[in-house]
Amino acid sequence: MKLPTHGRYQHSAIPQRPIYEWPNGARLAVVLCNNIEAFAFRAGLGSDSTGAAAPQSQRNYAWRDYGNRVGLWNMLAMFDEYGLPCAHNVNGLVLDTCPEIAPALMKRGDEFIGHGRTNAERQDILFEDDERRLIAESREAIIRHTGKAPDGWLGPYITQSATTLDLLKEEGFGYVMDWPADDQPFWMTTRAGPMLSVPYSVEVNDSPVAIFRQQAARDFADMVVDQFDEMLDRSRDMPLVCSIVLHPFIIGQPFRLRPFRRAMQHILTQRDKIWLARPGEIARHAASLPKGIVPGSEILP
Repeated sequence: MKLPTHGRYQHSAIPQRPIYEWPNGARLAVVLCNNIEAFAFRAGLGSDSTGAAAPQSQRNYAWRDYGNRVGLWNMLAMFDEYGLPCAHNVNGLVLDTCPEIAPALMKRGDEFIGHGRTNAERQDILFEDDERRLIAESREAIIRHTGKAPDGWLGPYITQSATTLDLLKEEGFGYVMDWPADDQPFWMTTRAGPMLSVPYSVEVNDSPVAIFRQQAARDFADMVVDQFDEMLDRSRDMPLVCSIVLHPFIIGQPFRLRPFRRAMQHILTQRDKIWLARPGEIARHAASLPKGIVPGSEILP
């Protein structure tokens, strides 16, 4: 029996891989990835606080807009208090409609990651030329507001078409986070050359936890602590990436931010043993390692 396959990477079991270290001798990298998104009013795609596939309305639009008006700023205040670096998956349109966001993130030195034009649409249903246009417009919006092209990409709703990787590589992107197959970076093939996959959690992610599973804020905080503690123990034997995924309209709600704050306080008691990193830093470090270290690196020129 032969199943359809993607042809983008080969199987690799983590215990059989070479051991390497992150900067400063750390074995565990901890990454905060925040999603800053724009939505259409009463149209297109969008989450609802009830967890149901509710029609788009003023209520769920305003609930999501809370993230850009209030929730993000609650989060940034906490990140500043604890000296936490962060990366932000940004819809291009949100930088145009919320002009305070880009300067605030640039002041912090945070990373901008391409995340489509808006989360009112998804890219996997588009014709190739239309998808290329979406990718290019997303990149150009970030350049327009920051003066620098993003190196990383996460698709709206973590979706990809059969040619997304090829288009991203051709449009100048160096890594993606749409393939949650690993706790280490690995190399993938595209028609334009190698592309790095950087870990991005669909489990330790406030959106499915709070919206689709309707779990409590303390449940998410417990997940963060348990994921970190277990990965810190496992990292004695191998390098790992602990990815924590956030959305301002979810975790930026004060009652959710409070238990998340306690989870981060727990992580920071081990600050001297970990590398608080952004995805681009992880990608650059992985790309600097000799061929044969990172899975799939045999495809490198």
